[in-house]
Amino acid sequence: MPDSHLPEELAVARSAPDRNLALELVRVTEAAAMAAGRWVGKGDKNGADGVAVNAMRTLISTVGMRGTVVIGEGEKDNAPMLYNGEEVGDGDGPECDVAVDPIDGTTLTAKGMMNAISVLAVAPRGSMYDPSAVFYMEKLVTGPEAADVVDIRYPVAENIHQVAKAKGGKPEDVTVVLLDRPRHEEMAREIRDTGARIKFISDGDVAGAIMAARADTGVDLLLGVGGTPEGIITACAMKCMDGVIQGRLWPTSDAERERALEAGLELDRVLLTDDLVSGDDCFFVATGITDGELMKGVRYRAGGASTHSLVMRSRSGTIRQIISDHKLSKLRAYSNVDFDR
Repeated sequence: MPDSHLPEELAVARSAPDRNLALELVRVTEAAAMAAGRWVGKGDKNGADGVAVNAMRTLISTVGMRGTVVIGEGEKDNAPMLYNGEEVGDGDGPECDVAVDPIDGTTLTAKGMMNAISVLAVAPRGSMYDPSAVFYMEKLVTGPEAADVVDIRYPVAENIHQVAKAKGGKPEDVTVVLLDRPRHEEMAREIRDTGARIKFISDGDVAGAIMAARADTGVDLLLGVGGTPEGIITACAMKCMDGVIQGRLWPTSDAERERALEAGLELDRVLLTDDLVSGDDCFFVATGITDGELMKGVRYRAGGASTHSLVMRSRSGTIRQIISDHKLSKLRAYSNVDFDR
C-alpha cells in the first residue's frame, strides 16, 4: 500500500476529503433569495437588490474562509457592501477569490418573471480573471458533450452543427439561449437559418449558461454578448459541470477600448474556461428566487419558506440539488436578517 510507511494518523489525514465550502455557501444564497423573494413582482428592482445584498453580506461573514470579493457590486465608493476588494468570511480557513451576484436577474425579480436566481462562486485566491476594464464579453457556453468541438471563432452555423453532431442529432434539435437585445438581431437570423430554435431571455445569462450546460433543460448552447462578471461566475460552474465557456472581450466605447489596452488586455484573444478561472477547486452555488428550468423559486407559508438550490464543486464533480424548509422565526434569531419584510 502506498501509505504503509506513514504513521496511521498521517495516512488517514492524507486520504480524508477536505471541507466542502459549498455546503456552507448555500446558506448565503438561500438567505439572499429569501430576502429578495418578498420583492418579486413589486416593480422595484433596486429595492430587491438592496435586501439581497444585505442578506448575502450578513451570512457570508459566517463562512469559514478568508475571502476577497473579486466580482462584486462595484467599486467601494459606489457599493457600500460586497464591493470589489472587500474582505468576506470569518477570517479563518482558505484564502479565496469570491464572485457574488445577489440577484442574477433584478428585472426578472421585479416583474415576477422566470429564472431569477441568487449566485455565489468561490475559487482559490488569485485564480479569477479581472474583468474590471471591460464590462461586456461575447460568450459561447455548452455542456460536456460538445465542449471539445465548439469554437467561438467559428460561424454560428458551424457551432450549431457541431453541437448537434456531438449530441447525436441535427440542427433542428438544437435550442440556443440568447439575450433579447438589438445587438443580437443578426445572430438570431443566423441561428434560425440553420433550423435551430431560440430561447430568448430578457436578463440573467448565468442561469441561461447553466441551462446550456445541464442536461434535461431543453437548452443546448448559449451565444451572444453579456456581462463579463457573469462570465467569470459561469466559468466556475463550467469547471464543476465539465462544460465550457469561451469569451472575447467586447468594449462598448472607444474609451473602454483604450482602458482595456492600457490594462494590457488582448481584445482579440479567446478566453477559455481556465483563463477566466484558473483554480481547480471551485465552488458554485445558486438558489432560485423565481421559478425556472433550473430551480423552483422561493415558496412562502405562514412562518416559513422553502428554497431550491444547486450546489457544485469542481474537485469532486458533485452536483447537489438541495431543497430546504426554513422556519423564519428561528432564522431571525441568529441571522440578523428580516425575512418577513
